[in-house]
Amino acid sequence: MDDRQLDQRLAAVEERLVRLEALLGTLTDRLQTGAGLDAAKAGIQAWVTEYVSLRLQQLVPETCEHEPAPAHAVAEGPVMPGTRVRCTDEVVHRLGRIPIPFVRQMVTQKVAETALAEKVSVVDVPFFERAATF
Repeated sequence: MDDRQLDQRLAAVEERLVRLEALLGTLTDRLQTGAGLDAAKAGIQAWVTEYVSLRLQQLVPETCEHEPAPAHAVAEGPVMPGTRVRCTDEVVHRLGRIPIPFVRQMVTQKVAETALAEKVSVVDVPFFERAATF
C-alpha cells in the first residue's frame, strides 16, 4: 500500500470519527436534558392507572344493589358464575374448561351482556358459541 492510499484511508477513518463524535454529542445532550422522559413517564403512569382500574373492576365483587330480576328470567337451572343469567349445564361445563380465570371472566361477562341485550332467558351452547366470540 502506498502513501497516497494510506492517506485516503486515514482521512476516511477521521471523517467517520468526526460523525461518530457528533452523534455521541447529540445523544449525550438528549440524555442529560431528559427529552421525552416526561412524556414516557406520563404514558407509563396512564397505562398503569388504566390497568389497575380494570383489574380492580374484575376483582371487586358485585355489591348487593342489584337490579330486579327481569320478568322473562327462568326460575330454575344453573346461573353463569358472577351473573344472574341462566344457562344450561353444558355452558357451565364449557366455562369451567377455560383455564385462565380472567379470560373465563371476560367470556362470561361478554356472553351475559349479549344475553341481557338480546333478552335471552337461558343461554344454550349455540348462543354461547355465537356470543363468546370477540
